[in-house]
Amino acid sequence: MDSKDKKELSETDICDLFITPAIKKAGWDQLKQVRREFRLTPGPIGVRGDLSFRRKHKSKIADYALFWKPGVPIGIVEAKNNKKKVSEGMQQALSYAATLEVPSAFSSNGDAFESSNLLAEPPEDVQIEIPLDQFPPPELLWLRYKQFHNIADEMEDVVLQPFHTDSSGKEPRYYQIDAINRTVEAVAKGQPKILLVMATGTGKTYTAFQIIYRLRKAGKANKVLFLADRNILVDQTLMNDFKPFGSTMCKIKNRKIDPSYDVYLGLYQALTGPEESDKIFKTVSPDFFDLIVIDECHRGSAKDDSNWREILQYFDSATQIGLTATPKEIKPVDGEIINPEYNIKYFGEPVYKYSLKQGIDDGFLAPYKVIKIDIDRDISGWSPAAGMTDDLGSEIEGRVYNQQDFDRTLVLNQRTKLIAKRVMKYLRAYDPYAKTIIFCEDIEHAERMRKAITNEAREFVREDIRYVMRITGDSVEGKAELDNFIDSESRYPVIATTSELLSTGVDAKTCKLIVLDKSIKAMSSFKQIIGRGTRIDEEYNKFYFTIMDFKKATELFYDADFDGEPVIIYEPTDDDDPLPPDPDPEPEDDEYIDDGDDEDKEPRIKTYASSVSARIISERLLVREEGGVFITESYRDYSKRTITEDYSSLDDFLKSWNSTKKKKAIIDELEKKGILIEQLAHEVGKEFEYFDLICHVAYDQPPLTRKERAQNVKKRNYFAKYSEQAKEVLNALLDKYQDEGVAAIETGKVLRLKPFDQIGTPMEIVNDVFGGKQHYDNAINELEQQLYQQEQA
Repeated sequence: MDSKDKKELSETDICDLFITPAIKKAGWDQLKQVRREFRLTPGPIGVRGDLSFRRKHKSKIADYALFWKPGVPIGIVEAKNNKKKVSEGMQQALSYAATLEVPSAFSSNGDAFESSNLLAEPPEDVQIEIPLDQFPPPELLWLRYKQFHNIADEMEDVVLQPFHTDSSGKEPRYYQIDAINRTVEAVAKGQPKILLVMATGTGKTYTAFQIIYRLRKAGKANKVLFLADRNILVDQTLMNDFKPFGSTMCKIKNRKIDPSYDVYLGLYQALTGPEESDKIFKTVSPDFFDLIVIDECHRGSAKDDSNWREILQYFDSATQIGLTATPKEIKPVDGEIINPEYNIKYFGEPVYKYSLKQGIDDGFLAPYKVIKIDIDRDISGWSPAAGMTDDLGSEIEGRVYNQQDFDRTLVLNQRTKLIAKRVMKYLRAYDPYAKTIIFCEDIEHAERMRKAITNEAREFVREDIRYVMRITGDSVEGKAELDNFIDSESRYPVIATTSELLSTGVDAKTCKLIVLDKSIKAMSSFKQIIGRGTRIDEEYNKFYFTIMDFKKATELFYDADFDGEPVIIYEPTDDDDPLPPDPDPEPEDDEYIDDGDDEDKEPRIKTYASSVSARIISERLLVREEGGVFITESYRDYSKRTITEDYSSLDDFLKSWNSTKKKKAIIDELEKKGILIEQLAHEVGKEFEYFDLICHVAYDQPPLTRKERAQNVKKRNYFAKYSEQAKEVLNALLDKYQDEGVAAIETGKVLRLKPFDQIGTPMEIVNDVFGGKQHYDNAINELEQQLYQQEQA
């Protein structure tokens, strides 16, 4: 092909005509080993005010992903059109290769390949150019991969076992592929204890299922024990991710281990206890299990002083895999750090780590807002007057009470009512039916909060008494509504008050608001609580969530490396819009591993002082988005900044607008970056169209309505040069523009509508009235130039 003609080819043409044939010639199976347009990430979600949008232009899609076997990626190829250099796509290819943890990356423009081999030793260069017909065969890239991950030949039978697939077409995301492969490789290498760190909401249980499935297929895990500390975790696992194990799987109950099964799901509590007779795990031999997977392993099993550590010690010969969202436990107590990094101490360094920050940046997890609210009594403390009595007439101990005391030893009912009022103020402004979890100190506090919300939201409670429910371990009625609460198709319950039951493992994808009125003293507890909101539910229109923090938990457990940062600072007064614009430590809550919540704990002795007032003295809001940066701009400001990044001046924009045949193409590109014209129209005016909205918001130009633009064209007598029938068509197009905008007149389908159908068929209008398609297109182009003539001048 002539080089001049080659430069006119699109990137897709270059792939089809040059790159794909070269890869195929090198021996790559196009059906089993080559994936075109392999999507790594969907792109992060942006948030402005209560508007959320997917930044599709920041999605990561590899032109080619090369596999040795299904589920084992070994190389990346990025393509560019022939106007670019051969190495133009190399940085992109290297980035995707790093994401998939593979050592081989390639770039091509159809003339040759730029090749990168991270394992190259001198005198060989790491990056070289190779002819198009010398693309490396699969065997060479597989050898590199094995060397890169230290995979010996005898390990191949284990690491190459396929993933489980079914008719649903579900397959692991890229980070799950990485996590599964790194874990299976560690087992193949004989590593006895393995730690896998994945943020809440990233599919740890599904990842665990695929690991177990592959190890069972490889004969490395004939008997498997999956350990958890909550019944709901075991039941969700049994019914959902582990369902394909079918009849080979059982839940350990009735304090008996039936040896006829292969996969066992069990609670720590069902396997052990304080008495020797409770330790039913000893009814089988120490080598009974080949593999033990410990879910939420930060919650106690790996602690030196744990009651359940003995289970792991008894089955010490089994491979043990710990799953957690919290690799390090740092607890601030009187300025000291106690019990640090116990997961890493027991299991060793993680074989793979996927953080909340990365999940948000990739677009798999929801970004979040944090509303920090300070109450006067929390900040300044409160001391009773001498001789002051509580609600029962007993004298209140004379000392300073602070935030750590409230709802634990001292109850200020006015404070509880204030919080309920603030929560409902937010929900009324945002969405009264947005699923909300309010975390309280204990069951008694959760019940008082339920009552306070009921009184504050009486109009919604009248609709359905389940509007607010206390879902705690001791409440049969509350627990019965748990499935409805997490079901996106069930409106009720809307608000759940709880203390611990909903703090871990519950797959509450629908949760849009998390309220913290609970003293949290462990980072693991904080991460698990926040994890209730990180899941995205597109069908429920849940793309971000909000944390309303009354207890400064978001300050105590800020972890920039793992979580990233929230984004917008808002300090409203009491009358402002509730929605943002754009002493001795108690025992750690997460040391209680009972299945039900905290109903088995000794109830706290509390003092009630209902007459003490409380008020909010300050609020500020932060919104965490991509990259963990702070955004303090409105949607309008964001739009202006984004548009001017592409078009630095009004002249630049006008040149692009006038030279683009289809104006909708510019709008589509802006929408990929989160510039939604409907939202701009809502802020500026719905009578303005794309062009004026952009020029007004980005360049401060006075906007003209569509009607004004259409009238200006008619005043110029511009149609005089056309025939009567052509004038009729153009006037009708002008009316269509006035009603719907420029996109409406750019589509050929418009000629099928009224009043054009009375003039003739689309073919008759184009050929007979205008003299052919080229003349018709020219007429449309001239019409658009007339519409925007004022700006051109």
